[in-house]
Amino acid sequence: MEKQTKINVINEFKTSEHDTGSADVQIALLTARISQLTTHLVENPKDYPTKRSMLRLVAQRKKLLNYLKNEDGSRYLAIVAKLGIRK
Repeated sequence: MEKQTKINVINEFKTSEHDTGSADVQIALLTARISQLTTHLVENPKDYPTKRSMLRLVAQRKKLLNYLKNEDGSRYLAIVAKLGIRK
């Protein structure tokens, strides 16, 4: 992921001025990386190591989403709607 893309995602989802590690930001960064890997895998369907790493990222994002859902349901619903995941 490019540095500028990462900075843009952090600025969009941060909850305070110096926030770079909240669950919201982490989920957004993982989603951006997952979408990037998905487009790579469409072009390179036999790239199994990349597929495996993408599945690890999906599992990590799922854990963070479950954590956020249990801690603050309104933030969970907001980020799911904003990112367009979990229909």
